[in-house]
Amino acid sequence: MPGVMPASPPFLRTLGLAPDASRTGYPHDIPAVAALDDLEFGALTMLVGENGSGKSTIIEAVAAATGFNAEGGSRNLRFATHDTHSTLVRDLELRWARRPPWGWFLRAETFYGMATAIATDDPEYGVTAHFPDFHGRSHGEAFRTLVENRFTGAGFYVMDEPESALSFEGQLGLVRFVHDGVRDGAQFLIATHSPLLMRAPGAVIYELGDHGIRRREWEELEVVQLWRRFLSAPERMLDVLLSDD
Repeated sequence: MPGVMPASPPFLRTLGLAPDASRTGYPHDIPAVAALDDLEFGALTMLVGENGSGKSTIIEAVAAATGFNAEGGSRNLRFATHDTHSTLVRDLELRWARRPPWGWFLRAETFYGMATAIATDDPEYGVTAHFPDFHGRSHGEAFRTLVENRFTGAGFYVMDEPESALSFEGQLGLVRFVHDGVRDGAQFLIATHSPLLMRAPGAVIYELGDHGIRRREWEELEVVQLWRRFLSAPERMLDVLLSDD
């Protein structure tokens, strides 16, 4: 299924390791990180793979190298709870067609800290009509409100596992939101486990694993094949999983 034609070329064109980048130790011992070499980006790019494959490591490094707060936020919203991001940000070489005027980094695992920072920071980010009390809403409601109010216009938007906050219908809504954003000139980079989000029209999909990084079509993805097998015969897979043998 073809994607919507973006209003303009993507901001971020390619990503690789700088010539003087470190090549040993963590996180360069992760196969996907070691394989970073002229990774091409579309208006919508998905990183998929098992836990530990390097999705979040790469996503947060790209966000930090762009100037976003490493725990989530924009170039302006700055907060810190616990420093967990890797040194990869110093080794990346991001090649831009042009710099985005605006953007945001959303990490599911640090959303609570971001919501607290928004509520207590300067008046620009205080509790306003655009930023209600996120702690007084469900995780999914707060997530949708933030996305709808800050992921707007022709900007560069990075998300790490957004599906963790969303129901099935919420994920469908995010697909529509991203689709409309691309049409309006936005660029999205998303790390996800959700086959539904991966199916967003026009997505460039990279599968990360022991093999490194490879570009894949949605139908080829291992997670899609596993979900199809499970949904077609759940009792068969559960019998094998729960067997004493």
